[in-house]
Amino acid sequence: MTDAARPLRLGFPVKVMGKPGLKSNDTRRWQKGPHLKCSLEEVDRVLDHLKAHDLNMYRLSSDLAPYATHPNMPQFHRMVAESDAELRAFGAKAREYDVRLSFHPSQYVLLNSPDSDLTAKSIWDLSSQAEMLDRMELDDEAVMVTHVGGVYGDHEASRARWIEGWNACPEHVRRRLVLENDDIRFSAADALWLHERTGVRLIFDYQHFWCLNPEGLDMRATLKRFLGTWPDGVRPKIHFSSPRTEMREIKQKVTAKDRASGKVTKKGEVTKAPVKANARVKTVLRPPIWTGHADFTNPFEFATFMRMAEGLVFDVMMEGKAKDVSLLKLRPDLLRFAPDVAARFGIFAEDAEGLARDEAALEQGVSADEEPDVDEGVQ
Repeated sequence: MTDAARPLRLGFPVKVMGKPGLKSNDTRRWQKGPHLKCSLEEVDRVLDHLKAHDLNMYRLSSDLAPYATHPNMPQFHRMVAESDAELRAFGAKAREYDVRLSFHPSQYVLLNSPDSDLTAKSIWDLSSQAEMLDRMELDDEAVMVTHVGGVYGDHEASRARWIEGWNACPEHVRRRLVLENDDIRFSAADALWLHERTGVRLIFDYQHFWCLNPEGLDMRATLKRFLGTWPDGVRPKIHFSSPRTEMREIKQKVTAKDRASGKVTKKGEVTKAPVKANARVKTVLRPPIWTGHADFTNPFEFATFMRMAEGLVFDVMMEGKAKDVSLLKLRPDLLRFAPDVAARFGIFAEDAEGLARDEAALEQGVSADEEPDVDEGVQ
């Protein structure tokens, strides 16, 4: 199937929530001797879960090779090379299952840090992850997503310093590294500015574009420019998420002074439940922060976006905090409410029965991931 003819993919990041017991990496502490080989055994089972539910894009954990770049633990530094055969076998299975893989290094991986040691460590982290993708023998669709980084009091200098960090990266890193617009510091216009000076491919993030677009760029025109940074024959991908809309629940300590004064709640403060006079903790409700990801994707919002993007070709990493479960809900929603959009992802009426079974299984109950995602801004 040609790239243009192949249906668009939908993916999710790292944590599997739809099947208990699946892990995204070897989580043992260093004293237990964790290893990339063990992580690959874990994510091999994740691939089987993806295949069973016809999910075909997945973001690997940035901790897939535990402690592989820890500066004070040289005993772990060779684990990527030691896992060559296992990485090659895992990559072959991903290709057989038609699963597109990627990494999104943590927010501590920075190419524009004013601390040269941190930049050097970040390049080491990126080199390790790029090496894993290379040893998996994956094509140029397997990328590592990064952000520009911090502003450090000088927006222009920080952008320029990112270029220095990019130039310091080895070739195998630059071949896989892609840059994403973020939600609080560096906009889509900043990402385009950096592309023009480096050639780095760009990842369009829908929610981030709404959160940070001071230049007032048009969404479709910007999306098209981002997609145009990818070479012919290599399908771009984008990120999509809906913002959290529910009240945030913040647990706060009630001090002895508060209890003694009889003022366990402050004026205008909204709490989840009445706070007793002898309470030591209260749950305060506050409005949402729009950089936060919703558990699930709003199907009407996503369908509107996809219709705006009619004629453009890209895969979509869905960043709902319910992970794979959010996709198991979104696909029947698209078929139900927007069959024209569903068809672009290879979802048709004959799939309805199987999708309905997945959706019905969700009623048994799952829990969303409360930890901030790598792509979420200020919490």
